[in-house]
Amino acid sequence: MSSFQIVQFGCRATQADAAAIEAQLLAQGLTVAGEAATADVVVINTCTVTASADSQARDAIRKIYGKNPAARIIVTGCYAQRAPDELAKLPGVSWVVGNSHKPQIPAVVQSFFAVSRNESNFVSLNSLAGSAAGSTESGAAKIITGDIFEQTFLLSAPILGGEGNHTRPTLKIQDGCNSRCSYCVIPFVRGKSRSLAPDSVIEEIRKMVSSGFREIILSGINLGSYGRDLSPRLEFADLLVRILEETSLQRLRISSIEPFDVTKDLIDLFASSDRIAQHFHMPLQSGSDRILAAMHRWYRAEHYARRVQLIREYLPHAAIGADVIAGFPGESSADHAATLAFIDSLPFTYLHVFSYSSRPGTKAATLCEQVDSPTIKNRARELRALAERKAAAFRNSQIGRTARVLTLHSNEKDEEGFTPALSSNYLRVRVPGKWPPNQWHEVEIVEEPIFLDSREFNSRK
Repeated sequence: MSSFQIVQFGCRATQADAAAIEAQLLAQGLTVAGEAATADVVVINTCTVTASADSQARDAIRKIYGKNPAARIIVTGCYAQRAPDELAKLPGVSWVVGNSHKPQIPAVVQSFFAVSRNESNFVSLNSLAGSAAGSTESGAAKIITGDIFEQTFLLSAPILGGEGNHTRPTLKIQDGCNSRCSYCVIPFVRGKSRSLAPDSVIEEIRKMVSSGFREIILSGINLGSYGRDLSPRLEFADLLVRILEETSLQRLRISSIEPFDVTKDLIDLFASSDRIAQHFHMPLQSGSDRILAAMHRWYRAEHYARRVQLIREYLPHAAIGADVIAGFPGESSADHAATLAFIDSLPFTYLHVFSYSSRPGTKAATLCEQVDSPTIKNRARELRALAERKAAAFRNSQIGRTARVLTLHSNEKDEEGFTPALSSNYLRVRVPGKWPPNQWHEVEIVEEPIFLDSREFNSRK
């Protein structure tokens, strides 16, 4: 029986694509190999959000080919959509399939075994390549790409694997983006915003709940734009209400959402139900209005601050996280100082700090005054140090509170004698003793780093 392995890079949206591909390949009768070195087929699902992500993908391809030269390697994902010719030149690559044609990967895999099996119902390489828009051949590798903006499908399946996600699956309900931030290549490799039908969302959540999952994460490329492409149009908040009313899901968590989509109505909804995790992740990118304008971010620091303050007013213990970019072209020391001061003035609980990476095809890549690498590294280091201080302050503010936490799967990094768990407001805590994953526990937080006093421990399943 033929085997496959999917090597995954990138965000939850890319992981959801991989989950859907895996389900399709399993349905074809293939089995999952223990590792890429022993697989007959290796699907490398790439990211291209930074130059580092591109480099990691190329390195992975070379290593896999070196260890398993007989494997058929398919490269897909965002890098494959952006620069298929680069990937097709790498040794060992059989096919490069852009995001525009990801649903055809099962047919490509079928075609690998058609010759040896001589089965007429399998799709041949030639017929598949000939039918695909933008299909070319570069050396030994074939390429299938097309206009991503013409695509209307949404490839998605619940993400069940990986550390923690055995307990908390992720469901991608939206893909693509209609915004044009000047630094971001994602709209050009993901296409226009499109949404999973609400009935399908409800059906998938019901399936996961019936399988025993108690917390589910909703994700998307631009999650707050969910439903705007549907007919009739549906607001994201209305979908959340449907989930609460039509499923028995115990905790719903949302991933990143743009600040202008965090409305008072949405915050009211979060505050009205203990079944929605008190957790907002809103990309900030910069605290300088001049840089926000250059980034084509459609808000200014004052607008963002109002959202944070409103969340804190209605949900005083909510987690509030943000993405920040260090070293955007033209960012001066004064702009960087403004970002530090802005972040310091607000009750953030954590930050994701990114060093600016020029992406081909974006407007920012053509801007003058590119910031040098040492300066970018120093600024990112300062932002991360500030993030650590903000996170520590938030953790300290939670001491003495009672929290309902969900136990997670332990791994080798977890301290012996404790079980990791996660609260509604995104605190990862240590519960004394060894407990199965996916259990609710009512605990009191008694010290920082987060530690839960077993004398106050009360299991609630």
